[in-house]
Amino acid sequence: MTDSAANGSSGVPVNPGMGDGTRAVRAGLPEPGKYAPALPGPVFAAHYHLPGAPTGPYTYGRDENPTWTLLERAIGELEAPEHDGVETLVFASGMAAVSSVLFSQLRTGDTVVLPGDGYQALPLVRAQLEAYGIEVRTAATGGNAQLDVLDGARLLWIETPSNPGLDVCDVRRLAEAAHARGCLVAVDNTLATPLGQRPLELGADFSVASGTKQLTGHGDVLLGYVTGADAAAMAAVRRWRKIAGAIPGPMEAWLAHRSIATLPLRVDRQDTTALALAEALRGRPEVTGLRYPGLPEDPSYKIASQQMRRYGCVVSFVLPTRARADRFLDALRLVDDATSFGGVRSTAERRGRWGGDAVPEGFIRFSVGAEDPGDLVADVLRALEEWTD
Repeated sequence: MTDSAANGSSGVPVNPGMGDGTRAVRAGLPEPGKYAPALPGPVFAAHYHLPGAPTGPYTYGRDENPTWTLLERAIGELEAPEHDGVETLVFASGMAAVSSVLFSQLRTGDTVVLPGDGYQALPLVRAQLEAYGIEVRTAATGGNAQLDVLDGARLLWIETPSNPGLDVCDVRRLAEAAHARGCLVAVDNTLATPLGQRPLELGADFSVASGTKQLTGHGDVLLGYVTGADAAAMAAVRRWRKIAGAIPGPMEAWLAHRSIATLPLRVDRQDTTALALAEALRGRPEVTGLRYPGLPEDPSYKIASQQMRRYGCVVSFVLPTRARADRFLDALRLVDDATSFGGVRSTAERRGRWGGDAVPEGFIRFSVGAEDPGDLVADVLRALEEWTD
């Protein structure tokens, strides 16, 4: 590990004007050294040699790890390439990252605004926050409904696009309104990824995501991260990570960094195919409630096209009944019936089976992978046709 990597300065220059592909393949790399690998392997260390005063960057494995340092730098270069002073912290999972912001920034007596249609773990979070004496308000993502419940809040939590309904809200407008009321703003950027949306550039204080999903994209890593520009707020997040010990393993961090190099390739294929699938489903008589922010007729298209550079790999729609949805999923040959999203292998599920989302019984969340678009669309249409009463 070079000194430049240890102190967090960039080793390989990454110009803010570079394209996504150029930035991704070089993000977070240390300064090149003769005979050294371009991306050093994972550092497995619970402790470090520490003679004398503990003034170096690495003291104990729960606090820092050189493999995290490179990954955190890489994510920061994608989330906010034109912002100086941005800090990223990685966590053991997306929910660990979410929890770090909520529980480090809120105190008893504070008020937080959550999306009423967000990730299904948020009701569990709400119960825990309320147990600590924190008031929780909720409003839908669509129509910027959270604006109506902002007064007196300490933190606004935005999820856009929302999971699983794929509604989009105006981050700039919400952030401006929140800041005018002295309220912090965090955006769950999981569905968009840093290549689809940059919340800090839209005015948010925190960009939070599950790196388990499209960022790493192979379905083999649990990871989360928080990126922010306010040093004091991020110091509180770091302190929470230290107290909770919600840290990623070095192997997971290394796999995540390795995967980021192919993120633009995966995102371009997956998001393009997602649009093709949405277009193929449009007008199908058995399909209702079709949502994809990249469809011009989608209710979210106007605002999504103003703040997003890519529209994501998830398509949602509703089939008439639970039985119809289950039969459709069983008939798919190129798609795994599995939860999560963003992987190179397409997955789909009847979201209502978990019981945590306010969706119809036949609601399908479909995560588009990296298969050939024609093959995937043909498989979906064939599975829809195979239904027989």
